[in-house]
Amino acid sequence: MSFYDWFALFQGAGTTVLLSLSGIAIGLPLGLSMAVVRWLRLPLLSQLVTLYVSMVRATPAVTLALLIFFALPSAGLEINPIPAGIATLAISTSAFDCEIFRGGLAAFPRDQVEAALAFGMPAMLRFRRIILPQVLRAVRPALINEMTLLIKASPAIAVTGVVDVTRAAVRIGADTYQPLPPMMVALVLYSLFVLLFVIMQRSAERRVRREALA
Repeated sequence: MSFYDWFALFQGAGTTVLLSLSGIAIGLPLGLSMAVVRWLRLPLLSQLVTLYVSMVRATPAVTLALLIFFALPSAGLEINPIPAGIATLAISTSAFDCEIFRGGLAAFPRDQVEAALAFGMPAMLRFRRIILPQVLRAVRPALINEMTLLIKASPAIAVTGVVDVTRAAVRIGADTYQPLPPMMVALVLYSLFVLLFVIMQRSAERRVRREALA
């Protein structure tokens, strides 16, 4: 492969990382917000969130990308490839993050909430100082695992025209008639991305075990 091929692959890798991290940054708070709505069982909102989560979890990422990028313009909403890719990843991961957070909230011991109520602690302060820190520690490994799955699902955004590392590898293979070398490089890059998250996950699991034993 030439220098320009390597440059294209690493540029695509940068795009993959940028879009994936953007999707995670948006999807995490969105998933947490929806989990809180379901945990509090707010009328109507809880049912709407349940429907949203069920539909998104059942929809492949590539189908979601096609819907956002090609179907929305027909409804008068134009969206560029990069925002479409970020929206796809954020919507996709938010549904799974919601279920992860909801599981953590459902397992939270109610006696701590009752103790905070007895001291007259306001609801927002109670959630921010007592509930959220413990839930985050409990669900951290599952959240990191979902992040690795999002990285592996990110090639779906190539249908919007975004040149990520997979699309760059396909283009180089088509131009050089040697698809194996660029695909192997792409495989190594994805492995490195996932490895970083796996290291984070194992570190989080060790920290949770240490805190449980303390």
